[in-house]
Amino acid sequence: MITRRQSLKRLLGVAAATITAPTINRGWFQLFAESATKYSTRAIELVHRATIVDMLNPFTLLGVLAPFKGDKRPTWFTNPETFTVADFQRFKDSRIDAMHIGVGTTGPNAYDQVMWFLGLWNGFIAHYGDHLMRVDGATGIDAAKSSGKIGIILGLQNSEHFRTPDDVDRFYQLGQRVSLLTYNTRNLIGNGSTERRDDGISDFGVTIIERMNKVRMAVDVAHCGDRTTLDAFEISKAPVLITHANCRALNPDQPRCKTDEAIRKMAAKGGVMGITGVRNFVSAREPTTIEDLLNHYDHVAKLVGVEHVGVGSDIDLDGYDALPEDYKKWLRGLYKSSYAFRDKMDIEGANHYKRMFDITDGLIRRGYSDADIELILGGNFRRVLGQIWG
Repeated sequence: MITRRQSLKRLLGVAAATITAPTINRGWFQLFAESATKYSTRAIELVHRATIVDMLNPFTLLGVLAPFKGDKRPTWFTNPETFTVADFQRFKDSRIDAMHIGVGTTGPNAYDQVMWFLGLWNGFIAHYGDHLMRVDGATGIDAAKSSGKIGIILGLQNSEHFRTPDDVDRFYQLGQRVSLLTYNTRNLIGNGSTERRDDGISDFGVTIIERMNKVRMAVDVAHCGDRTTLDAFEISKAPVLITHANCRALNPDQPRCKTDEAIRKMAAKGGVMGITGVRNFVSAREPTTIEDLLNHYDHVAKLVGVEHVGVGSDIDLDGYDALPEDYKKWLRGLYKSSYAFRDKMDIEGANHYKRMFDITDGLIRRGYSDADIELILGGNFRRVLGQIWG
């Protein structure tokens, strides 16, 4: 076994050697045997040095979605021994140090669903304590990176399981640290992005946000309707997150994208917005490429400053297009036509487990400094989570 530092030194040694070899593409290296893609020395150094936080990465789409779909086949959660050393190595090779693994739950059984979901995750983390660790505070992100483990941030993409403010305390005690106020539809708190009307946050919603502030649980508005989103910035005393969304200015008819007004209010509140790689959220036109994805990073950075943009992939290591066909058909059927799904749901160049290298090289092409790229890859979310969680 070699350490990360030793590995990087070896890699940079190879880089130095290639400078004297004019027949080799200078400063670019093929890191993964299964892909011919080459990455710049600068990107490799940055990805290894940065603390990378993906504020929406469900870890395993198939494993998490299977019970919701009614699929009885074994998953990593039901049969933990099927999570192999090779599986863990892919997570390590992704260089993502901490993942917010929230899923969307909705309906009359939301409370029980979330109890079950958190129970699965707490058990899975305990079973693989040598590889995974639950992140309960911002220092946990640092500890995950320094220990070589994957940090797991427990969160939900809905708050329908909060039947009373006391439930906020209860789920905090079970490890939940982030809660999206609404999914796509209306709940007792507010309205989702595809709801027919958006009347903003209710009186009950105010009490939930106040309790979340009190226990130091992060408020997320990624899926919320426009009025509900803006209300959250006014009501919350702590910074509010947009963990995974894109910019309406670049994709005008997509309800899951955020307006410039919302992005400005988010920044004024001290929050951070994670950019997703979901194809229909990124662009309504084809071809949709990684350059279109990078445009959203640029838009937020230019609008409110690089300190307020981060990564919120909204996919696992491999993406939605890697799911079985029956899963993709089932998923599309859960959403309104306004989501505007197309044949492909992911973006080539950002739909694989090494995408942090691609995003980093893309940001380098766009002229970002090393310090700013480190902020985008995780420094910004690390900072704001420290402020919220204390």
